[in-house]
Amino acid sequence: MTTFAFVFPGQGSQSVGMLDAWGDHPVVLETLQEASDALGEDVAKLIHEGPKEALAMTTNTQPVMLVSAVAAYRAWLAEGGAKPSVVAGHSLGEYSALVASGVLTLAQAAPLVRLRAAAMQEAVPVGVGAMAAILGLASDKVIAGCQEAQATFAAGSAEVVEAVNFNDAAQTVIAGSKAAVDKACEVLKGMGAKRALLLPVSAPFHSSLMKPAAEKLREKLATLTLGVPQIPVLNNIDVAIETDADRIRDALYRQAFGPVRWVECVQAIKARGVTTLVECGPGKVLAGMTKRIDAELTGVALYDPATLAEVKGLLA
Repeated sequence: MTTFAFVFPGQGSQSVGMLDAWGDHPVVLETLQEASDALGEDVAKLIHEGPKEALAMTTNTQPVMLVSAVAAYRAWLAEGGAKPSVVAGHSLGEYSALVASGVLTLAQAAPLVRLRAAAMQEAVPVGVGAMAAILGLASDKVIAGCQEAQATFAAGSAEVVEAVNFNDAAQTVIAGSKAAVDKACEVLKGMGAKRALLLPVSAPFHSSLMKPAAEKLREKLATLTLGVPQIPVLNNIDVAIETDADRIRDALYRQAFGPVRWVECVQAIKARGVTTLVECGPGKVLAGMTKRIDAELTGVALYDPATLAEVKGLLA
């Protein structure tokens, strides 16, 4: 059998009705009910009906992406799919990976990611922070451009801009205060970036401005009993596999205000002998990134019964 990993998407792939194709699949319905009980609201209704604006609110986006990814993973196992040799998740997707591995239960993870989302939104009011995708420029140049942009502000200024998502060789996301991100976009275009696209997000995720949110997250993590990983989980912040509960908690804490090192994560997965990365959950973003990071790897998406059957056939 092909050696494969499961990778779980983060914010941005959500859509109204994204679980409809599963119909009355019992495992998907059970997963939705479990999340609804944990959050005290009808998650199935929120995903099925939206509206789009409600799903786009980060306090909803993070739980619904988690639930949708876990539902797809559980459906895979219920349909006879084998366990992957390693799991990882992009940003928020790391929580889905931890549920798949048995480190967190869904009942623990759903309220945890909602708290994470609320704390992130509170840390930086809407409109004060920003994120932008920088296309067509090497990541080391993006880092240098951010430093150059930040240096244009007075010493001790609250303006900050940092490279926060290393998605592939030609796509790096930056985040920080709105003025600094705007300045960095200008600098980076001058350095040769093909495009600098402001992203429709409500907070500067993974930037140092998220430190206050991370502190709240750390307090909550300290109250949770974590399970022993049943599948190795490769984390974003250190590109490392941890088994100690305190080290897993610390990685999640630092991940909230540190960069997502996705290129290195994919390379580390390949180094473990993996040839296929299955993106489990809504969308095809990570499957596309996989191919751009390393053309030797196969990236496929699993988000409904049809793609589940395709993945099964591919891995057989």
